[in-house]
Amino acid sequence: MALFFFRLLILTLTKTKDNAMHNLRFWFDKILMIVKKFLKNFMNKNGNLLKNGSKPKFSDAKFISLSLLAENPMHYSENYLFKLFHKNCKKKFPNLIERSRFNRRSKNLYYLTEQLRSFLVESLLEGEYCFLIDPMPISIVCLARANLSRISKEDIHTASGKGYCVSQDQFYDYKLHAVTSVNGVITRFDLSPTNVHDTEHLKQVRTNYPVYTILGDMAYLSDLLQLEHFERNSITPMRRNQKNYRKQPAIFRYLEKSIKTVFFQFHDQFNIQKNYSKKFWRMATHILSKLTAFTLLQYMNKYEFHNKLNHVKQTLL
Repeated sequence: MALFFFRLLILTLTKTKDNAMHNLRFWFDKILMIVKKFLKNFMNKNGNLLKNGSKPKFSDAKFISLSLLAENPMHYSENYLFKLFHKNCKKKFPNLIERSRFNRRSKNLYYLTEQLRSFLVESLLEGEYCFLIDPMPISIVCLARANLSRISKEDIHTASGKGYCVSQDQFYDYKLHAVTSVNGVITRFDLSPTNVHDTEHLKQVRTNYPVYTILGDMAYLSDLLQLEHFERNSITPMRRNQKNYRKQPAIFRYLEKSIKTVFFQFHDQFNIQKNYSKKFWRMATHILSKLTAFTLLQYMNKYEFHNKLNHVKQTLL
């Protein structure tokens, strides 16, 4: 009887493993189809960039699809995904790129990945007139090793700082400024050190959203810019001890929760706080891949599965 249950367990695990391999190839082909659809004007029929020189065997379109699949919430790490490919389904992915060249090639296709994300965002926005802005802390090294670490300090212009987030009770090195629609679609993002004030980033955002209403929290509050913010349709809540205090409308406080929900998804499902990169450009590439993968799942929910836009955790299960 024990031998029977042991064989049944082995058979169940084998079938589960085969189904996982099948689903991996299925979702890779689906992502590849979307990539070729939006980037067809940038690539030839083989899925490579329109440029001179030798063409890679593993095409650029397949590489972008693989990088987005690697950020899938179902896969725990990049190393785990490549082991899964090489051990179990290497025949289904001929000419698969080596992991040692994966990160080096991602830098060259950074612009193309950002172009894909912008196309996906345009397809998801429908008559938006109100946007939300909020910073999210990004940690790369613990406080005890901050002075000894050389991570992301190869250039003084991209070097990290050190700040403290009261709401999350943690120290952080960078701030990810995200502008989202009311529905949770990230339309713009920027990465800045901690010593850059949030109001400086708000000035840059308003140049790209001149006729839209931008909602921000108290991090973007400044006495010198408060009047200008209201004139420019940038609304931030006032502190209770300010002169001429006016309570923010309840609808604005409700809308601000949507961007917090998006940030929680990046923390919980995409592990955006886990950083193994040693250089700034690699960290920026990983963050872009996570944002693009999140937008891609939103696109699938809307046009492929007709689910709620931000239910990305159930999309690939």
